Amino acid sequence: MILYEYPFNERLRTYLRLEQLFRRLFELVTRESPVDHHFALSTVFEIMDVAARADLKSDLLRDLERHKSLFEGLRNNPSIAQDMLDSIIAQLDQCYTQLHAQAGKTGQPLTEIDWLMAIRSRIGIPGGTSSFDLPAYHRWQNKLPAQRQADLQQWTQCLKPLADALSLLLSLLRETGSPQKVAASNGQFQQSLPAGKAYQLLRLRIDADSGLIPEISANRLMVSVRLVRPNESGSLQSTTENAAFELTLCA
Repeated sequence: MILYEYPFNERLRTYLRLEQLFRRLFELVTRESPVDHHFALSTVFEIMDVAARADLKSDLLRDLERHKSLFEGLRNNPSIAQDMLDSIIAQLDQCYTQLHAQAGKTGQPLTEIDWLMAIRSRIGIPGGTSSFDLPAYHRWQNKLPAQRQADLQQWTQCLKPLADALSLLLSLLRETGSPQKVAASNGQFQQSLPAGKAYQLLRLRIDADSGLIPEISANRLMVSVRLVRPNESGSLQSTTENAAFELTLCA
């Protein structure tokens, strides 16, 4: 099964983009190749660019506080495991405290390292980080893998509060939905959404062997899915096939 996710608002779009970047970053850091570590640094700079949005931190803090209030309201509910509830509230508290304690924009300490900012200014130029352009960077890439990994872990430490907050919030959001089996007729699927219910995320799982790709659009009133299939030239074409898939709406 292949999972596709569709955010209902711009705030969730930013959250999902950052989550994807953090997943890539943490995987690349564990590898040993200089090329992998080059793209790890490139990903750090992408995270800083996306996280530069002025209201991102306030959105995250507001969401953390909102979730904490919701979970606090479940205390003494006999149908809720109180030890698990305490654990979630403690995680929310920790993420809020660490994120709130950070001054300035995400990655601010990295902007004070001139050597990194020199790489950042050239990494978007095709071939801009060649050894004759940045000899010090070339020297760093020839360090032992463990040394490069230690440097990357040190530099990315200031990004961890953001990564932890995003991971927790998206995990809690995804757990609010209940998957349902649905079917597209003639390659099309539509579902009206209940009034007064503010969904934030749509999750769709479809059989990889089907070769079908869902094109999703959604708003507060309706979800629409159009199934397409790549042709021999790689272009996407609409299909009139009937196909089943799993749909989850998360609020």
